[in-house]
Amino acid sequence: MLIRCTQDMIDGKKPHLYHRWVSLDDMSHWLPQAVVASEDNLFLQHSGFDFQQIKKAIEENKTRKRPRGASTISQQTAKNVFLWPGHSFIRKGFEVYFTFLIEQLWGKQRIMEVYLNSIEMGKNIYGAEAVAKHHFNTTARKLTRSQCALIAASLPNPIRYNSAAPSSYMQRRKSKILFLMNQIGPVKF
Repeated sequence: MLIRCTQDMIDGKKPHLYHRWVSLDDMSHWLPQAVVASEDNLFLQHSGFDFQQIKKAIEENKTRKRPRGASTISQQTAKNVFLWPGHSFIRKGFEVYFTFLIEQLWGKQRIMEVYLNSIEMGKNIYGAEAVAKHHFNTTARKLTRSQCALIAASLPNPIRYNSAAPSSYMQRRKSKILFLMNQIGPVKF
């Protein structure tokens, strides 16, 4: 959030962001299910790192033009809350350290709550309550299953992919996420 505001000031714009913290209990139960289905389907089983996906990404990245990541929700939370964007080995080392700490100290429910309140979900829009208000004119608690899948579909790049005005690509991704939500079932902490 601080980085986005600083970027706005550097660009000569008035810094602004939309954010309002809400507890996990005040969010639609579909939202954790959608992000787990989309971002990290083993979230409840792993200890912060999905070593199968890391190994798979390393192999795939040998032949891909654009490398794919294998960060878990826990790793993304650690990065978003404690670190800076970037791809250096130093930052990744700190990410491993903080991921280990939050897995030990917070647990999955708190990690999910912090994740859903801190991630960017649109230009200068942070967290479930802000995206619910600005993209769907509702509250985080009242988000529908379909809206939650659209939000999850935007997460790889919420500046490029707008859940309020989904492209055909976003609609296809939403359909896939809805299918995956059926496969994984409810997310229970």
